[in-house]
Amino acid sequence: MNVLVVGAGAMGRWFADAVRAGFEPARVAFADPDDAAASAAADTADGRTVPLDTDESFAVVCVAVPIPVVVEAIATHANRAEDAVVDVTGVAAEPVAAMRDQAPDCERLSLHPLFAPANEPGNVAAVVDAAGPTTDTIRDALTARGNTVFETTAAEHDRAMETVQAKAHAAVLAFGLAADEVPDQFQTPVSAALFDLLEQVTSGDARVYADIQRAFDGAADVAAAADEFAAADGDALETLYSEAGDRR
Repeated sequence: MNVLVVGAGAMGRWFADAVRAGFEPARVAFADPDDAAASAAADTADGRTVPLDTDESFAVVCVAVPIPVVVEAIATHANRAEDAVVDVTGVAAEPVAAMRDQAPDCERLSLHPLFAPANEPGNVAAVVDAAGPTTDTIRDALTARGNTVFETTAAEHDRAMETVQAKAHAAVLAFGLAADEVPDQFQTPVSAALFDLLEQVTSGDARVYADIQRAFDGAADVAAAADEFAAADGDALETLYSEAGDRR
């Protein structure tokens, strides 16, 4: 089976590894504006590279590009798919709508691994817009790697991302900007955990985190909550403390 992965970053390589295990044989091609990145990904997957304007067709086309250009990438590459179009970009509503528009006769699947590829296995959100044997095989391949693949809707996924990504990242990064350096012996279990989270977040790609903040609402809510907490005292602070605990 021929598979085209548009985007030779970590998520594109992760998808290529999964389909190679799920389809026998699977021949993976990478297309990326960065020729060196495409070549490196192809070498890892025992695959090949193709130009972004290739006129080849493929059984599966997977779009693994940054969030701001996903709709454009689907419009460019979806017509090369014979069986299925997949995206692994981390947002659901826009790519699902674009795949439906650009590939109405294909199987369509939006996947979001809720972990960095190096931390696999984990949970993988799946918006199954048009199911079939090819997308079923892809999901089975992910499950075989130890992942938990769960179905959701585009709206539910994007609403959840406002909390688990946009708000969570904003809260951790705001703590980092506000925190002072203190000797290790002063750390509490809570502060140490926050600094560990800060290290985890800031060791990633800043562009990816910026894309998430632009794609999902949430940061403003974190800022408003922090302002409310900072201004509260006495009974008001205790009320906010209780309200926060109710979210556990």
